[in-house]
Amino acid sequence: MIENLSLAELVAQMVVVRASGYLFDHQIRYPEWEPPASKLRYWLEKLGVGGVILVGGSAAELAVRSQLLQSWAKIPLLLAADIEEGVGQRFAGATWFPPPMAIGAVAQKDGDQAECYAEEMGAITASEAIAIGLNWVLAPVVDVNNNPDNPVINVRAFAETPELVSRLATAFIRGAQKYPVLTTAKHFPGHGDTAVDSHLELPTLPHSATRLAEVELPPFIEAIAAGVDAVMSAHLIIAAWDTEWPATLSPKILTGKLRQELGFEGLIVTDALVMGAIANQYGTEVAAVLAVAAGADILLMPQDAEATIQAVCIAVAEGRISRSRIEDSVQRIWQAKAKVGLSVKNSGDWVTGENLTSSSPPLPISPSPSLPLSLLPSSLTVSANILRDSLKVGGSLPLRVESTKSGDNLRNLVIVDDVLGCEFLGHHTPAIAVPKQRGYKLQIIDDRTEIQSDEDLIFSNNNPCHPSTEGFSPTLLQVFIRGNCFRGSAGLTQAAGDLFKKLLKTGELQAVVIYGSPYILEQFLGALPPSIPYVFSYGQMPVAQEIALEALFGGA
Repeated sequence: MIENLSLAELVAQMVVVRASGYLFDHQIRYPEWEPPASKLRYWLEKLGVGGVILVGGSAAELAVRSQLLQSWAKIPLLLAADIEEGVGQRFAGATWFPPPMAIGAVAQKDGDQAECYAEEMGAITASEAIAIGLNWVLAPVVDVNNNPDNPVINVRAFAETPELVSRLATAFIRGAQKYPVLTTAKHFPGHGDTAVDSHLELPTLPHSATRLAEVELPPFIEAIAAGVDAVMSAHLIIAAWDTEWPATLSPKILTGKLRQELGFEGLIVTDALVMGAIANQYGTEVAAVLAVAAGADILLMPQDAEATIQAVCIAVAEGRISRSRIEDSVQRIWQAKAKVGLSVKNSGDWVTGENLTSSSPPLPISPSPSLPLSLLPSSLTVSANILRDSLKVGGSLPLRVESTKSGDNLRNLVIVDDVLGCEFLGHHTPAIAVPKQRGYKLQIIDDRTEIQSDEDLIFSNNNPCHPSTEGFSPTLLQVFIRGNCFRGSAGLTQAAGDLFKKLLKTGELQAVVIYGSPYILEQFLGALPPSIPYVFSYGQMPVAQEIALEALFGGA
């Protein structure tokens, strides 16, 4: 029985570590979070860590990587990824959908079509996840984003009302359930109405219990009713329920509200324990102990797996956590592993996940044959259709470039959060390539660009690195801004806002294309003359750029 496993082996099953999706150590991009192969293998093979969350690389690489990790594992692994926008969001080559709020925008015109899109998105995401070895989809987001200043949820949410979020999130779950993967509703009990990024600081949700029951909770209740497999906690203080502990560390919230009051029987998983809201105040080992005591089954992304396991074991030895509390979580974890078809090899016999107990001593899994990733044209078509159906346009369209005055220097001015992190931009991508074909010269500014005076806001077309006030430059302004983790803000930078105003004042603003946040569009529309054409896309990926610029230029 399960009691025959050592305490450390049981606790290890509750730990899910982060790792790079790339194949080689020299490709690791975030060494503070992603261990080298030797350490990762030790965690999986010797300690028996229960799962891995993967980021980066291509879909083809991950298909190989996932088999390698399973071959190292003491007990078959849960392999997870934050793929809220499809597998292609994290792993190049697979289908990359626009953020969920694009589907919510479609629902404003056609609710049935939006629901169909959400279900197709769930099914495609699940099928592609399986094809590359993933078995746990950390989606959908069921937060209600009713705060335009939310820097971390933003367009990751389906909508701004609980009714629409519930409808679309459950459709996503329904689609994913066609395949043997786990789904996850996040971030309990609701991260939508905050203006603080929990990756950086600890937010507080000040609402009454009545308001929480009316707005934040319904999507979780509906997701649970739809059979969601896991619920992820939020790192935020819910003062109406617990003034002392954030939700991730609160017995009143995880056990009292989620487990007992809402009757959720699946996996309770913490949000990443390395996030600033928790790590800065508690440290990941202390937080892990508190989270287990509060009712969490899965400890996601602790800084050090071995130290975390030891900390929880010490807490059990000291009587702060019971062994039965650990065993209950491991039983739920193994039930989840059985659901996705994991099996373990024991003395030459294959034991199904349904019988994954310590009476069958776990030995390394034999890797299953690789499933080919087959991107069907229909998958890409669904993504493109969502982008087209959620597009917002206005002003005098299409933009006729040939009508500009002779001698004008056309400028393609691109604003991004961080030019070094723009994987969706390159010389070949439409936002750069299409204007270039029409005679525009490229200039890019980001948060690092130093703009100290009005003169600095107009750039020489001969050298985009040196400011100049000479000449008149009809400007296509393309803005890539949305809520992103660690950004700390969902809005325009001061420099970007000033630049928009300056271009309006000088008459150089020719057209605007916004990719990402509809709240930025709302800020622009208040000042934008009706004659200036604009296009808004929820997506930022190359196909979103292509569709937006087709709308701007008329496809000519």
